[in-house]
Amino acid sequence: MDATCLFARNFTHVRFEDIPPKAVAVAKNSVLDTLGVALAGASLPGPKELCELVQFWGGRAESSIVGCKQKVPAPNAAQVNAVMVHARDYDDVHETAIMHPAVITIPVALALAEAGGGLSGKEFLTATALGADMICRLGLATRPGISPIHTGWHFTTLYGYPTAALTAGRLLGLDEDGLVNAFGIAYHQCSGNGQCVIDGALTKRLGPGFAVRGGMTAALMAARGITGARNCLEGENGLFRQYQHGEYDRELLVRDLGAHFEGVNVSIKPYPCCRGTHPSIDAALALVKESPIRPQDIKEIAITTGEANHRLLCTPFEAKVRPRNVVDAQFSIPWGVATALVRRTVTTRDYTPEAIKDECVLSMTGKIKTEADPSLNHKGIESAIVRVLLQDGQVRSATVHDPLGSPQQPMSFDDCVSKFHDCVALSDGLIAPHQVERIIELVAGLEKVEDVRKLVDCLV
Repeated sequence: MDATCLFARNFTHVRFEDIPPKAVAVAKNSVLDTLGVALAGASLPGPKELCELVQFWGGRAESSIVGCKQKVPAPNAAQVNAVMVHARDYDDVHETAIMHPAVITIPVALALAEAGGGLSGKEFLTATALGADMICRLGLATRPGISPIHTGWHFTTLYGYPTAALTAGRLLGLDEDGLVNAFGIAYHQCSGNGQCVIDGALTKRLGPGFAVRGGMTAALMAARGITGARNCLEGENGLFRQYQHGEYDRELLVRDLGAHFEGVNVSIKPYPCCRGTHPSIDAALALVKESPIRPQDIKEIAITTGEANHRLLCTPFEAKVRPRNVVDAQFSIPWGVATALVRRTVTTRDYTPEAIKDECVLSMTGKIKTEADPSLNHKGIESAIVRVLLQDGQVRSATVHDPLGSPQQPMSFDDCVSKFHDCVALSDGLIAPHQVERIIELVAGLEKVEDVRKLVDCLV
């Protein structure tokens, strides 16, 4: 039986009571985190223009865009919200699968909760936990031992289409056959590549939105009886053969399906940039926190990471040490390290059009050299070594394997609350102050909420 059918069966039969408490807790952390980063990203280039376009199109008033009063068709609202979530590259991530699950699942669930009404918090959490589990499994099983960076695909977008379809299909009440059709319709749309990162283009922010809209539309089509291919993952022209040369691990894909939820291994980001930069940032912060190193004390900086991270986050070198735009900075290890050494902290304010022109930080990036070490290669977030040569000849070094926010060093719900407040402060007053604490309260007890529209109402 094709794994497509196994996932459809899983989405049909799993109930809230089947989800381990840890997976529920992580899911709630991701909900609050996702709402926060959506608010923080709403006014940035990309989501701002898309929001204006979708409002111009208008259409059936079904679902809300975060921070907007005008309702639009549910797939359009989910698309814009997903782009808001991804805009600052601050959304959660599965480090081994290199996957951002919440940007796909939560915008889908919010839009359908509002469009349909009566969706309980338990069902919301169940659908999003199932979606997170599936998209992470797809990433883990793909070309084992090879970093997704080397494949050229943006996996969150590529695998976001079927994940959005099954998440939406579950909430629409599709049966097993309907979910298989939804998967097939979504597979016919699957796309998403990494050239946007190389070129520093805003389409990096747009990819998950395309997947969300396409997947939701697939589920709505399946609900009306439109059929899709059935053997979408393992068939002769299924996704793994067509897109990944048949290189996948079926055991990783379906082992303990319905019992183990891979969402428990999702990380919440402490810094608003590509997760691959975080080990280097943590190492740099460790150096300045353990001793009073001043910027003028530093003569040279050497950064070592695995080959995949080096390719994505250190090349082209000139664009990484002198970012052309914010996307370049978000995907730059040199920028993150230099910021940490100069500012002794790394925040959203360090990833703006104004920040990337800061001569103090640019002077520090000019002291950086990078190298790739194959011994640090790993499918997922690669370790980093940061060495600082001081003017007096001393050398300070720090190595980080598990960055802050990882399953080994998880952020608590209280940590997510602090991040949420920081994100709200960047939202230009999109939501009223009294709604902020109400959102935190509702998410903390989401499994007790009878209608998720209570949460949605706080976001507009």
